[in-house]
Amino acid sequence: MQYKLEQNVKVVVTRELADAIFDILEARSYRKPLLLVSTFQLQHPSIQEMVHKLEETGRSYVLFDGIIPDPPAYTINDGAALFQEKGCDCLIAIGGGSAIDTARGINIVRKFGGKIEDYVSDRTVPEFCEGLIAVPTTSGTGSELSNALVVSDDETHAKLAVLSNNAVSEYAVLCPPLVTTLPAQMTAATGMDAFAHAAEAYTSALSSPITDAICEKVMYLIAKYLPKAVENGYDLEARERMMIASCLAGWMLNNAGTHLGHSQAHIVGAKYKIPHGAVCAYALPGTMLYTAEVNVKKVKEIGLILGAQYPDDSTDLEIGRITAQRIRWFRDEVLGMKPWAAYEVAKEELLACAPEVAAERFAGNAPMPVSEELCRRMLEEWY
Repeated sequence: MQYKLEQNVKVVVTRELADAIFDILEARSYRKPLLLVSTFQLQHPSIQEMVHKLEETGRSYVLFDGIIPDPPAYTINDGAALFQEKGCDCLIAIGGGSAIDTARGINIVRKFGGKIEDYVSDRTVPEFCEGLIAVPTTSGTGSELSNALVVSDDETHAKLAVLSNNAVSEYAVLCPPLVTTLPAQMTAATGMDAFAHAAEAYTSALSSPITDAICEKVMYLIAKYLPKAVENGYDLEARERMMIASCLAGWMLNNAGTHLGHSQAHIVGAKYKIPHGAVCAYALPGTMLYTAEVNVKKVKEIGLILGAQYPDDSTDLEIGRITAQRIRWFRDEVLGMKPWAAYEVAKEELLACAPEVAAERFAGNAPMPVSEELCRRMLEEWY
C-alpha cells in the first residue's frame, strides 16, 4: 500500500534546551550520549547549560567534533567506531544538516554494521534506528525530520544519498535561541533551501493532496517570516516560525521528495563547493519555469504565495516566467542573497553539468520527462 503521509519523529519546540534534552534522556533511560557538535557551537550558552545539566545528573558524554560540511563517508564510519568503543547508547546531534546527517549515518552503522557506503545501494536499514536526538542550528535542511542522508564519496567527492524511513531521528528539538546569531546571508540561504524543499515537493510526481496542503503552509510561513529573520536575527517569533517551516519541509522530503532543483544543486554544489542552500536558491527559478509546462496551477500558486500578479490571458510559459522572476525577486531583493555571477562560474562550464543532473537520483521525481536538453535549459536560467 502506498501511504501518502508518515511521521515517526517526536518533535519538541522549546526555548530551554537543557530541560528538553534532560527530559528525553530520562524518558528513554539514556545514560551516555555521543555528542556531535562543533567546538565553536559548544560555547553557546544554551549548549553550555545542557552540558552542565548532563554532568550534574551523572551522565558522562563523549564529544565528537569532527563535523565536516557535506560529510565524507570516513567521518561517519569513524564516528560509529568511536560510539562502539566508548559504549555510548544514544546520539545528540547539534548543528546544521551536515552534523545531523553525520549522526544519522553513525546511528545506522553503529546499529547494523558495515560502512555507510554500503547503504547507498547494497543494504537497507531493516528496522527503526532509535537513539538519535537531532537539534538543528539552522532553518533550512530539515534534516531533523528528513529520511535522506547525503554523504560524500571519499574519493570522488560525489554526493550519495541514503534514503530510509527507518533512519530518521527519534527526537527533534527545535530551540530558537540556537539560531539567533546565524548570519543574515546564511539565514537567507538556508531559508531558501527550505522553500525549495516545499516548492519541489509540491510539484513532485510523488506529491499528494495532503502533502500539498503542508507544502503550501510551509511556503507561506517562509514568505512571511524569513525576511524578518534576515532583518533581525534576534526576532524569536520569526526564528521559531522558520524552524517549524524548515522542519515541516524536511518532513515533506520523506513523503513527496524533491526533483530537478535539488538534482542541479547536488551536482553543482559538489563540483564548486558552494553551500547547499545557496545552490538550491539559484536552481529554483528555472525549475519552476519549466515545471509550469506540466503543472501550471501549482507553479502559479507558488507565485501567488510570493505576491506575484498574473494577467488573465497568461500562457503556461508566461506564468512560469512570472513565477521564476518572483522567486528571484524574493531571493535577491527581499533577502539580499548575492547573485550567481559572484561565484564566477563560466556559463558553458555550468551547462556541461546537464548530463549529470539528468542522471541524478532525485531527477526521477520530476513531473515531466527528463532530458539533458531540459537540464541544460534549466541551468541557463541561473544566468
